[in-house]
Amino acid sequence: MLNYPLLDVRVSTPLLELRAATDELLEQLVPVVHAGKMSAEPSPYDDPIAFHEDDPDLRVAKWLRAMWRGRGIVEADRWRMNFVVVVDGEPVGMQDVIGVSFSTFGTVTSFSWLSADHRGRGIGKEMRQAILHLAFEGLGAKEAGSDAFVDNLGSNAVSRALGYEPNGFDWATRRGEPVLLNQWRLTRQTWEQRRRDDIELHGVEACHALLPLS
Repeated sequence: MLNYPLLDVRVSTPLLELRAATDELLEQLVPVVHAGKMSAEPSPYDDPIAFHEDDPDLRVAKWLRAMWRGRGIVEADRWRMNFVVVVDGEPVGMQDVIGVSFSTFGTVTSFSWLSADHRGRGIGKEMRQAILHLAFEGLGAKEAGSDAFVDNLGSNAVSRALGYEPNGFDWATRRGEPVLLNQWRLTRQTWEQRRRDDIELHGVEACHALLPLS
């Protein structure tokens, strides 16, 4: 693990830092997951890391297993980099970037959650801006997508504020039930017009050889 470059990547902004999700950082997030502070209304879609398990011990176990499984999937059609969001030295959530047939289309999407103790402070938007900077500047993405249920006002608002454009609708399940999704699309050109100069990338070049980027 000490010689695995994907676990050395960091993204820093004036408000927070995204640190690659090592086991040590995941352990620090266990109390948040166990206490259910990652839960939000409306619930997210049925991602492998969706926290729908009611029993706290089983919720933590399933979350960790999903994290460990996902860490080993680095394929041309799909890969996922998991980051722990750290604010003032405290892990408060996660932000992931997911490559979708990246070597062919240069597309990414994202998934995130934030502890209830830290919502309403602009952290969610800052997390997304940080991961977009990694995707476009660090990995050479051509466009980024985002999906959110139509009743997820917060996620839809972040996408809109960051320049994503509506890109149709789709269906996904929430606790097994079908719910309509808004789809969003952010082009590299639009991101370039809004890019920030106060976000720094660390350790990205070393992971290029391990990701199917081209």
